[in-house]
Amino acid sequence: MTTDTAVVTAQTWTGAAARAEELHRAYGRGGAAVRALRGVSVAFAPGTFTAVMGPSGSGKTTLLHCLAGMDRPTGGTVWWGGTEVSRLPERRLAELRRSRVGFVFQAFNLMPAMTVAQNVELPGRLAGERPDRARVLDALARVGLAGRERHRPGQLSGGQQQRVAIARALVARPEVLFADEPTGALDRATGHDILDLLRAGVDHDGQTCVMVTHDPVAAGYADRVLLLADGLLVDDLVRPTAAQVGERLSQLGG
Repeated sequence: MTTDTAVVTAQTWTGAAARAEELHRAYGRGGAAVRALRGVSVAFAPGTFTAVMGPSGSGKTTLLHCLAGMDRPTGGTVWWGGTEVSRLPERRLAELRRSRVGFVFQAFNLMPAMTVAQNVELPGRLAGERPDRARVLDALARVGLAGRERHRPGQLSGGQQQRVAIARALVARPEVLFADEPTGALDRATGHDILDLLRAGVDHDGQTCVMVTHDPVAAGYADRVLLLADGLLVDDLVRPTAAQVGERLSQLGG
């Protein structure tokens, strides 16, 4: 399921599409504070597919949100290419996030009253940008939804709705695509279609994809699997099989 694309190890920083250095994230204060991340350092090479896994409460979703600029770390830094984004003012961060990264949610997060095309255009419209119709149609064609631009989400299957969400993330042609359990709400066959789509973006378009998943089979599509436990990075597996991932997760209590 993976290619021979070279993958970066956790200690390789030069030229990374995204990286985190000594990342900490705590919620609450004092003795009641929950330390979701405790000094995680990791880098993602351009054109690679990484799965992030771990037991419930391990910090994997927090790591993804911090990497994507959707949550602020309490300590450490986040970089997109050569730009440190963890301390940018919110407006500047939002501008960069729209142009540099895409995000796909498990629950699709589509607006039911809008057409497929309008949903794909929405982030740009909220930013005050004029929609580029050609880009929208191209993004929909790339995810296999050409001709569906006038449909509404309720007229589509769950897998098709997730394709709309991916098209929305791809329309700005981001360097890095972050996906939080993108197949979690889908049946297995439809989930494989979505994973094939994410894999194709890496193999054919040189995109960098970072995906949180709980499914070892989904992780088998990745070049690399990061394992977190108790807010720490505890393993970094290169092209493991689903069985190897499952065995390692069981050792962590996942």
